[in-house]
Amino acid sequence: MFDRHFLDELRNRLTHWEATALHRSSTRMPERTDEFITTSSEPIRRLYTPLDIADTDYFCDIGQPGEYPFTRGIHPTMYRSKLWTMRMFAGFGTAEETNARFRYLLEHGQTGLSIAFDLPTLYGYDTDAPEARGEFGRCGVACCSLADMEVLLDGLPLDRITTSMTINSPAAVIWAMYIAAAEKRGIPRDKLGGTLQNDILKEYIAQKEFIFPPRPSMRLVTDTIEFGAQHMPLWNTISISGYHIREAGSTAAQELAFTLADGFEYVRWAMARGLDVDEFAPRLSFFFNAHNDFFEEIAKYRAARRIWAEVMRDRFGARDERSWKLRFHTQTAGVSLTAQQPYNNVVRTAIQALAAVLGGTQSLHTNSLDEALALPTAEAATLALRTQQIIAFESGVANVVDPLGGSYFLERLTRDMRDGAYAYFDTIDRMGGMIPAIERGYPQREIAESAYRFQQAVESREKIIVGVNAFTAAEEPPVPILYIEERVAERQIARLEEVRRTRDHDRVRRALDRLRETAAGDGNTMYPILDCARAYATVGEMCDALRDVWGEWEEEPAI
Repeated sequence: MFDRHFLDELRNRLTHWEATALHRSSTRMPERTDEFITTSSEPIRRLYTPLDIADTDYFCDIGQPGEYPFTRGIHPTMYRSKLWTMRMFAGFGTAEETNARFRYLLEHGQTGLSIAFDLPTLYGYDTDAPEARGEFGRCGVACCSLADMEVLLDGLPLDRITTSMTINSPAAVIWAMYIAAAEKRGIPRDKLGGTLQNDILKEYIAQKEFIFPPRPSMRLVTDTIEFGAQHMPLWNTISISGYHIREAGSTAAQELAFTLADGFEYVRWAMARGLDVDEFAPRLSFFFNAHNDFFEEIAKYRAARRIWAEVMRDRFGARDERSWKLRFHTQTAGVSLTAQQPYNNVVRTAIQALAAVLGGTQSLHTNSLDEALALPTAEAATLALRTQQIIAFESGVANVVDPLGGSYFLERLTRDMRDGAYAYFDTIDRMGGMIPAIERGYPQREIAESAYRFQQAVESREKIIVGVNAFTAAEEPPVPILYIEERVAERQIARLEEVRRTRDHDRVRRALDRLRETAAGDGNTMYPILDCARAYATVGEMCDALRDVWGEWEEEPAI
């Protein structure tokens, strides 16, 4: 990128600067530590110059926004034309309560829905199952049948807004209920837009909300990709998620590498099904974490776009430019929030959200200040939304495409992040792909070791967490907390019992039998799952039918 004579002169001037100005300054005022590192413990040098990106090819490595390799963004004008979608994650208690929260957020300027489901739903259990006792509605909304989905979506403009659903093992089941609820309102499925998280590989790696073994689970994901490609052109059938990998303790480079490696695995399975890569790849989306280290996070997003474009074009032979474009949602880092001095979390979230925007995110969720304590109150959720709106309309950062592009520091970080990811890809490829790597516990161990090192650094105060291991307060004012009362579960169970009492039992039995037959064969399971949803079969019944055929997965502990 730079003339050789200029670089030689720069080296000489840097040597002179170190011997004179830097030496005098360091003698009078030594640096605070011998080593400066990122949140991921990567070393950071004192100064970055053109020498750090001397071998960078602007056109091949950085390029223009909206052009391959999309390092600077997937759209030529980015937020000058359209701001990111402000998609606040919400869900708690009953479908009625969550519907009311969605209406509240839409009235206050939210531009997309994002549904959180409770733990029983995530694990494929109904609210009245013994395994679900005490967990109703505590981390999301309970959704046992189409009846709950109808209440959850009541009055919401499904044909005008997009909906994201955070669901994985039972993703096909919940998606079928969403489709069936829209059908009953006269909204055809080809008009529905949204995203299904549906990323089962990261469950084995990090979040651990899996039900079935990896290979039948991958078949279920592939079924949804195929169904979406054929019937739902506006729907992203999978959101390949690094967020939970980072929340489990990974470094930024590990989040990037394992997430993209998961994406490559989904592409391989869909192509093995017989789908052309350009038939489904444009509807693949991603979900990344925004952590505290401002520049490291921006570099991660820029490297992700470049790597995806390179691999989709050169390894998988995608010809459609849309297949090269990595589109992603971002959520600020829940793991960074502290129960101590929770109002500090507003500042953390603002910094993280700004990094996501400067990194070119397509949609964004900002965590609320009280999420280390409980589900967010309406007031805390509104403040989190206002954080995005202030960034969008007051900060000026949305006026320029990739405003930090060309920074010596950022471009070097981006390159280093890319190189680190490719090193991980080589290791995973030698193992035979992501599923064999997961079965051997490789990414799980890498993340566990990274989390352990980080916690050691916090406890030794090598890493400062404000309000936790430094700048603590003897007394802290109380923070309002949202409580989920046990008695609301009684209303949920009553509706579930009414559904079971009034539905067509023969129709349910036939639909579940067909689901078992399809799962035991090689047909696409989405069609019998849709029939089950329309018949008001429950989440638990459908997942039990699949358990009958595929069994459950028990993970070997990572040591």
